[in-house]
Amino acid sequence: MKILITGAAGYKGTQLVDLMLAYGHEVYALDDFRYNQKVFQNHFRNPKLHLRKADVCDLTSYQDWLKQCDALLPLACLTGAPVCEKNPELARAINHQSIVDSLKVLSKSQMVLFPMTNSGYGVGGEAYCDENSPLTPLSHYAKLKVETEQEVLARENSLSFRFATLFGASYRMRYDLLVNDFMWKAMDSGEIHLFEGHFRRNFLHVLDGARVYLHALNNWDQMRGQIFNVGLSSANMTKLDLCNEIQKVVPHLQITANESMKDPDKRDYVVSNQKVEKTGFTCEMTLPQGLAELKKLFILGRSKEDSNQ
Repeated sequence: MKILITGAAGYKGTQLVDLMLAYGHEVYALDDFRYNQKVFQNHFRNPKLHLRKADVCDLTSYQDWLKQCDALLPLACLTGAPVCEKNPELARAINHQSIVDSLKVLSKSQMVLFPMTNSGYGVGGEAYCDENSPLTPLSHYAKLKVETEQEVLARENSLSFRFATLFGASYRMRYDLLVNDFMWKAMDSGEIHLFEGHFRRNFLHVLDGARVYLHALNNWDQMRGQIFNVGLSSANMTKLDLCNEIQKVVPHLQITANESMKDPDKRDYVVSNQKVEKTGFTCEMTLPQGLAELKKLFILGRSKEDSNQ
C-alpha cells in the first residue's frame, strides 16, 4: 500500500515509518521537523521512503500525496495539554483544521486511521471506560481530539484509536509522557515527588502504538468505521503502582508522597481494551521491558531539542 503519514518524524511516527517499510509498504513521510529531529537515516537508501519537509496546514504542499495514497495516518499534532494551552490557535490549525481539510481531498476508497486519545474520557466517572463511555474532555488538546474524531468518523472508510498514554524509547523522544517523565526523574535525581498517587491511568508502549495501525490495515473490513481503545491491559495502574515498578529497575529511587500538591491532570480511570483485543491484536511490549530500554537510553542524557513545548 501507499501510506501517507503526517507528523512522521514524531515520537510514534518514526516507529510507524520503520514498521511500514519493514512490511513492504510505500511510505510518504511528511513533517515540518520543527524540533530539528535527525531521523530516518536508516532508510535513506530505501526507494520506498518518500520524504517531504512541509507544514501540514499547507494543503497544497502535499495534496498530490493525498490524492494517491491508499491510507492516511494523520499524526501531525501539537501533543499534550500544556503545549496546546500555550498555542491554542496553532493547536486548532494543526490538530483539527488540517485534518478536516485533508478529508475533503480524499475519495471514499481511501482509508483514514485517526489517532485519538483516551484522555477524551476526562476524569473517568465510570470504574471502567469502554468505547461507549461518555466523552468529557478537560483540556483544549482533548477537546480538539474529540471534535476531530467526530469529523473523521463521519466518513465511511475511517476508524479511530483512543490511545493510552504512550511510553518507551523512540528516535524522537518525548519526556513529558508520564512513564518517560517518571523514569527520567528516577535516573536523573533518584527521587519522584508523587502527588495524588491513587489516580489510575492506562499505558501503552510506543511500538505497540505503531503496530495497531498495521493490524488495522490487515483487518480493515472487520475494523473500519469503528472506535478502539488501545492500551496495555496489564498496565491499568495507579501512579504509585508505576513508581513501584520503576523502583524495581532503579533500586535507589526514593518515592516521596506530596500531600499538598494536586495533579492538574485529573484523569482517573481504568480503560477496557477488550474490543481491539477481540480483533486479534495483542501488545508485544510490557511495562518492565519499556522501563529497561528507557534506562539504557537515559544513560545518554537528553538535549534541549527533546521537548515538544
